[in-house]
Amino acid sequence: MRIPFDQGTPVPLRRHLAGHEVKTAYECGWAALQNGELLAAAEAHGFDAIITTDQNFRYQQHLAVRKIALLVLTTTDWRRIRKDADRVADAVSGLSPGNYVELEFGA
Repeated sequence: MRIPFDQGTPVPLRRHLAGHEVKTAYECGWAALQNGELLAAAEAHGFDAIITTDQNFRYQQHLAVRKIALLVLTTTDWRRIRKDADRVADAVSGLSPGNYVELEFGA
């Protein structure tokens, strides 16, 4: 699966997504893109899913018409995400086109 990380997604998470091609929005030249523009760019470049920490994404976009899946992490805190990195990897592996999945993380 090809996945860009939106701004705010901890980059070390990419090490836990073996078997997937992961890039950051910055690496793709998309650091200044807003949510709708980011979704469109990712779809146009053949990405399968986006991982973001922007919990407002689903309220700002009409996701039902998208081919790309969206995984939202409810924190930017790498220490919290790292504890559940396997859960993130499992969620990524279960994504299908157009899916919206939100993962919450404990303290």
